[in-house]
Amino acid sequence: MHFVITGANRGIGQALADRYRVQGHDVTGTARDGSAQVVLDVTDPAQHAAMAEGLAGRPVDLLICNAGVYQDKGHGLDGYPAEMWAQSFATNVTGVFLTVQALLPNLRAAQGKIAILSSQMASHTRAPGGSYIYRASKAAALNLGRNLATDLRGDGVAVGIYHPGWVQTDMGGAQGDITVDQAADGLVARFDTLSLETTGCFETWDGRPHAY
Repeated sequence: MHFVITGANRGIGQALADRYRVQGHDVTGTARDGSAQVVLDVTDPAQHAAMAEGLAGRPVDLLICNAGVYQDKGHGLDGYPAEMWAQSFATNVTGVFLTVQALLPNLRAAQGKIAILSSQMASHTRAPGGSYIYRASKAAALNLGRNLATDLRGDGVAVGIYHPGWVQTDMGGAQGDITVDQAADGLVARFDTLSLETTGCFETWDGRPHAY
């Protein structure tokens, strides 16, 4: 099977890529810095077009939209500059959509699956304050995934949205609840069970339904 993973050069993306390769799957990883097979800044439409051209005719069984940024960690209400909002949404929301859009022919050919990594911080049931940009962008990614699930059901393409856990990565910090390996193992299990029956789901890394 052929899997495409954005942001596959470190953290969860790299761990997922490693696992799928060990399982014998064909993995296409992307990274904006050129450290994966495909150079892709998910905010750049031209790079999406180049990726689509390079993968033309190759069905994609699973697209994992993992690339993301968390630029506003620790900001107070006097922070959050407008440019940070624009950059974060360009990566965390528009970047997801552009990736899906670029690979739609490949996904339709395989009747594949799309996994979008959002966050529990997207849920309206969790509002402890702070991290306004990250929370808002991940909520938008969750909404995007839910609507894609509706529109792509007729093509046989299932879409799942996932909270990967508070993971000990550069983004999550050393104080995270779980390791990268725990997150990756849990997510692999979640992606395996994603189907048209569960399309539109919002789940945690360990299989619990998450409130929207």
